[in-house]
Amino acid sequence: MKNRGAYVPFHHQYLLAQFIKGLLMFGPDKTYQGYTQFNFSGLKGQTKISRKGLHYYSSKVTLVFACADREFLSYFTAQLFEQKDIMIGSLHLVPDSIEEEPPVEIQTEAKFLCISPIVPVPAAFNNEQGKKFIMPESDEFSDLLYDSTISRMEATGKYTPEQLTSFYKFQLVPDPGYLQRLQAAGKKFARIYPLYDSDVKFEVRGYTFPFTLYAAPEVQRFVYENGLGYFCHKGFGMLDVAGNDSIKREQQRDAIYA
Repeated sequence: MKNRGAYVPFHHQYLLAQFIKGLLMFGPDKTYQGYTQFNFSGLKGQTKISRKGLHYYSSKVTLVFACADREFLSYFTAQLFEQKDIMIGSLHLVPDSIEEEPPVEIQTEAKFLCISPIVPVPAAFNNEQGKKFIMPESDEFSDLLYDSTISRMEATGKYTPEQLTSFYKFQLVPDPGYLQRLQAAGKKFARIYPLYDSDVKFEVRGYTFPFTLYAAPEVQRFVYENGLGYFCHKGFGMLDVAGNDSIKREQQRDAIYA
């Protein structure tokens, strides 16, 4: 990062999504122009909040990027490192290095942390439905995420109809203690976030809390690599496994920066 102290809006996923879309739109391989099977986080580093947004004071910032397609991942990173200067908001960034996360074993039960907000309801033009609040403990919340996950898995063409039918077990259980602590402190686990699709601004409600997911290992693997909910290719719904080494490393980095 060349200008420590520069800032981005509190939720800056749409700025990153626009930059990534630009890499794909103007890259040499036109087959990837409409590619959406990836997921990414917000920028991580030492921050302070002001009225303008998040100010970054780290010498380096980190973007977590996930994709199951190794060929696309190689193409994307090559295009990224072709860029000598990157502007995200007022942040002036230069690509520096890549660190690959080690494989994670996931069975039928997994505890996840939200790296970016989960969107259970899609946005619609001139419609407020995307901002509807749904209790995370409700069956409706799980059912909406199940429907979006199975639809996205089907769209990849990697699963047979029989496999998709067998993935009927799906239950998301929020950490009740976490939700209670936030509510007791007057803090929110659900907020309204902006996103842009086809140059049109939408608003959606995103949720951020730890939870346990009960689902088939194939489904667990899919949401870990591709995100959970809607608009994952726009930076929503990114997950990490609770207790994963990457979380420990992030906490260590935050401690050093602090």
